[in-house]
Amino acid sequence: MNQNDFDCIVIGGGHAGIEAAHAAARIGARTCLLTLSKATIGKMSCNPAVGGLAKGQITREVDALGGLMGLAIDATGIQFRMLNRSKGPAVQSPRAQADKYKYQDYMRAKLEETPNLTIVEAMAAEILVEDRRVRGVRCTDGSVFSASAAIITTGTFLRGMMHIGTEQFPGGRLDEPAADDLSASLERLGLEVLRLKTGTPVRLDTSTIDLDRLESQQGDPDPVPFSFLNDRIDRPQVPCWITYTNERIHQLIRDNLHRAPLYTGQIKSVGPRYCPSIETKIMRFADKDKHQVFLEPEDEARTTIYCNGISTSLPRDVQEQMLKLMPGTERARIVHYAYAIEYDYCPPVQLQPSLETRKIAGLFLAGQINGTSGYEEAAGQGILAGINAARKLQGEEPLVLRRDQAYIGVMVDDLLTRGIDEPYRMFTSRAEHRLALRSDNADRRLTPIGISIGLVQPDRRQRFQTKLDAIARLKAHLKATRVEGVTLWDLLRRPEGLTQDALRTTHDDFAACSREILEAIAIDAKYEGYLAKQERLAGVQRDLDEKRIPAGVDYERIAHLRAEAKEKLIAFRPATLGQASRLSGITPADITVLQVHLKKNER
Repeated sequence: MNQNDFDCIVIGGGHAGIEAAHAAARIGARTCLLTLSKATIGKMSCNPAVGGLAKGQITREVDALGGLMGLAIDATGIQFRMLNRSKGPAVQSPRAQADKYKYQDYMRAKLEETPNLTIVEAMAAEILVEDRRVRGVRCTDGSVFSASAAIITTGTFLRGMMHIGTEQFPGGRLDEPAADDLSASLERLGLEVLRLKTGTPVRLDTSTIDLDRLESQQGDPDPVPFSFLNDRIDRPQVPCWITYTNERIHQLIRDNLHRAPLYTGQIKSVGPRYCPSIETKIMRFADKDKHQVFLEPEDEARTTIYCNGISTSLPRDVQEQMLKLMPGTERARIVHYAYAIEYDYCPPVQLQPSLETRKIAGLFLAGQINGTSGYEEAAGQGILAGINAARKLQGEEPLVLRRDQAYIGVMVDDLLTRGIDEPYRMFTSRAEHRLALRSDNADRRLTPIGISIGLVQPDRRQRFQTKLDAIARLKAHLKATRVEGVTLWDLLRRPEGLTQDALRTTHDDFAACSREILEAIAIDAKYEGYLAKQERLAGVQRDLDEKRIPAGVDYERIAHLRAEAKEKLIAFRPATLGQASRLSGITPADITVLQVHLKKNER
């Protein structure tokens, strides 16, 4: 076999590419990861953090399926916090700052030791296709790699153009070249390619910041791991700090809007609504006289600081003046300036639920190329694309996660049914089944799937089964034991009933129980009624999701289907009635007409 012959090629070594390559190789596909540099695999090009609201759930889901992100952040995190601790478990999310250099090293080492995976330093230029099927990838240096599946995870590199004031220069991110050829290849294959924008703030030399004047933000005293393989976090934690913009800074920005690429027309694409630049915040929230800025260390030694909250593309001199006016950073030295970046993406309505493109068999897209933002969203898509590329090669049905199974399922369904006109970011509010899609139960939701597809390793499988057995045994004890005529289970369900600490006194098994298992039992008890109701509603939706729509159905010929419905269905080509029902502009009456048509045409 030629050394350039593979089953699957993954293009890009970011967070989507890592999970895609690892998953495909672990399942058994001979995989090649094409990356510009091994040294930048897993690079945290923006915020050096993992998790957050809804994003923490996705990270836990990637981990439950057998992915790497949760393990990586547990091994390299420098501050861990559980967000929304005062609220219900459904909206609690883990988040951690990372030592971004150790995170990269960890990911590179894990990939280098993964069986069936070869890492090659090269830039992809063209997807080679024959009879609308992937046959390989040609690189800019002329080398050719053959494969029957390719996964594109190019982040912001496709025709990337960076902006600092009136300065414009090509690049995928700071000090790295843009990938200019691959977009043209996708367009030749018939894929639609559009533009989006994102940005990043300044990085500062920590030693030049007056941190003693600022409010510090500490991590949790009892940090909770991301990975279900870890019992505890033993790493030292470092603080973050909080400062604020002020009216002088706001006026400085207003005075220089004529030099801001976002307002001069120099940047023409749309940026992320939920992570706006500081100039956008000043204009959008004109009544606010200050905005919070988190100063977050980028490594354990606290060498540099990421200024979370002042992303901008304003000129360098304006950035310098902003810092001189902000408490604590008056004398700060800029390590590198903030910039905005425009890049190509492919509207995700061109995908199947497996993340395979509709037009080219064996071609999968994951991460920012699908219009998403965030490391976690990218990792969730990456592991799904890697799984499905390997399963396609094996002749297996694709893995499609439902909206009631995973946040990853919610995200993919949103991308396919709602379209993208701005970078997509996951929120708990997007998940109608969020009571069931908690960060604490991601392993119980998804590890059985990881086991069934061959991605979960024996140590995780054994640990998972031990946990399930313990939960089942202790639940049975609670339901069988009565105190004054009431079962311990019913006492645990009550809002002011049995606490987890009190639970430890009821049986020797509980006294020796881990926090993770006690928490699972307590949450299951308190949410039992809500989850039963939610499951009934989910069952109705599952019936629609299981009813497949033939790929070649001619919507124009369906009698009584409204013109708007035909237009939407032709554009999105939903795979199931469930997907069709979630398209904007599709009514219950349209679904009924479609159901009747499919019933009549069943063979």
